[in-house]
Amino acid sequence: MRVVDIRERSVDLSRYRDPSIPSGGLTTSIVALTTDVARNGRPVVGYGFASMGRFAQGGLIRERFAPRLLAAGDVDPISAWTAMMKGEKPGGHGERCVAIGTLDMALWDAEAKIADLPLHRFLRQRFGNADTPVDVPAYASGGYLYPDDDLGRLRNEMHLLRDQGYDKVKIKIGAAPLAQDLKRIEVALKVFPGPHRVAVDAMNAYDARQSLEAAKALSRHRLMWFEDICDPLDFDTQALVAAAYDEPIAAGEALFSAAEAQLLDRHGGLRRDRDVLLFDPVHCYGLPGYLRIIAALEARGWARRSFWPHGGHLFSLHAASALGLGGVEVNPLSFPPFGGLADGVSVAEGRATPPDAPGIGFEHKADLAALFGTL
Repeated sequence: MRVVDIRERSVDLSRYRDPSIPSGGLTTSIVALTTDVARNGRPVVGYGFASMGRFAQGGLIRERFAPRLLAAGDVDPISAWTAMMKGEKPGGHGERCVAIGTLDMALWDAEAKIADLPLHRFLRQRFGNADTPVDVPAYASGGYLYPDDDLGRLRNEMHLLRDQGYDKVKIKIGAAPLAQDLKRIEVALKVFPGPHRVAVDAMNAYDARQSLEAAKALSRHRLMWFEDICDPLDFDTQALVAAAYDEPIAAGEALFSAAEAQLLDRHGGLRRDRDVLLFDPVHCYGLPGYLRIIAALEARGWARRSFWPHGGHLFSLHAASALGLGGVEVNPLSFPPFGGLADGVSVAEGRATPPDAPGIGFEHKADLAALFGTL
């Protein structure tokens, strides 16, 4: 296929179901990528966005990577990645990786639509994982600190997630004093009781002292995992916590390349028998970069079941399904309209299924389809 037009728009993004709650000015990029291939008399268009938790990438997309992609001629998502990276130096992963990942998502959406296959089936054909189950283990992610009535609103959120069928949940800590966070964990555990059903995400907030203090306090709760504990490149602190905390640790969301992933494995003290790898397929230069991370860590002894991609949206769900990964995050209430499953679809027995429609299936999320339509 040849890419003949690329449109990008920066949009506001909220961590909350209610977008009126302040969310730190978070934004994301949405893109529409028009190809020269027609289906039913209309050009095939692929859609993508910059996942969750970073910021919009409009400048990099418009000025640097979209022009290279438009000039590349006939491409598939793998050769397109090479074209977009032409002339780039090693390193510098912090933002350009997200810009490329945004366009990469749209490329896979378009390529699967051209093949008239759901993306997970297209990826199975491309990468030889035809026997992996279509549905994957899933947990609900949310639990951000509320500006008022935090515990009461968190309790309501946990009940909403349980009522949607989720049996595991992740909440945020680190933005409030530890004593308050322990109360938040107790709220979640009352709705999702039992070991390994509640995970916590510190969003890289802790220094070395705070990390060890939190690890000691959390140990008795038998959490699903303790995520993003300290600065993502503070491997010394990460290793200290891993040595002191027996329950699972999750890391990798804020690392963006195979080289960084290998540094985490060498120096972060992670344990292959229990810990979890959270790299985001969009933030890691798209699926080609994510596959390099998987290959590098598999070569170092990690199993695919250790990978639980960050994002909480349909693209990560397709990737987890096709690649036989351990499971997937879902944002049923956060980051509307990007998070969650297709309209009318719910988890069943703790497992989520990607849409059985050509491409990623954004067209089966009405609010999101309408937003892409503005492009």
